[in-house]
Amino acid sequence: MGKVIAVANQKGGVGKTTTCVNLAASLAATKRKVLLIDLDPQGNATMGSGIDKYSVENTAYELLVDEKSFDEVVYRDTSGKYDLIAGNGDVTAAEIKLMEFFAREIRLRNALAPVKDEYDFIFIDCPPSLNMLTVNAMSAADSVLVPMQCEYYALEGLTALMDTISKIGAMVNPGLCIEGILRTMYDPRNRLANDVSDQLKQHFGEKVYRTVIPRNVRLAEAPSFGAPAMYYDKSSAGAKAYLSLAGEIIRRAEQHDLQGEQA
Repeated sequence: MGKVIAVANQKGGVGKTTTCVNLAASLAATKRKVLLIDLDPQGNATMGSGIDKYSVENTAYELLVDEKSFDEVVYRDTSGKYDLIAGNGDVTAAEIKLMEFFAREIRLRNALAPVKDEYDFIFIDCPPSLNMLTVNAMSAADSVLVPMQCEYYALEGLTALMDTISKIGAMVNPGLCIEGILRTMYDPRNRLANDVSDQLKQHFGEKVYRTVIPRNVRLAEAPSFGAPAMYYDKSSAGAKAYLSLAGEIIRRAEQHDLQGEQA
């Protein structure tokens, strides 16, 4: 069964979309079947996947609101070799329209149910705010991956996010948990970054990925070429870091499955 992971942080500019695009591409490169859902109205994950957000016919809006079938809205020819449900400004309207529906919190979960088993991993790029789109993502997800910068305000934002995950778990998704915490834009020469990193490891232990994503020019440049970093410059530190993260996620998933079988 496919694993659905919401990539979320209520603080913007922490590398959510960069993580979605590059992690999806890295896992697809290991022959895993991957789907990326762009629920952010900015549509950056769509553009970073080599799909023009201005010319797409169908987006997450059509899946959530118009109830078009999955096959009608999915794009299978992305630069990262993973499948994509695109996002653009139309997704903003989806949040408003969703308020009219019964069981609006689980529209995405229901839409994914028929195809979940076709994928090894499904990533959902969430908007940087707690709205109905984020609630849908977390209701559909098995777990939440949290990218964050090692800065003081990021710790405050993480506390708010944990509260959100707890509330959504209590309301509509009892199994929801933290998949992992990913340190992004990391500079080991920065004392504050190291202090915050140590605090994260103290509080969250094994939930903090060993892999850290460095500040990297190639990671920042790749979206303007409509490609993940590994296809823009596979020798870059950023591309290597996301490949390393993909390996870590695969090992964790295999370990979890093994423990489930033994239980």
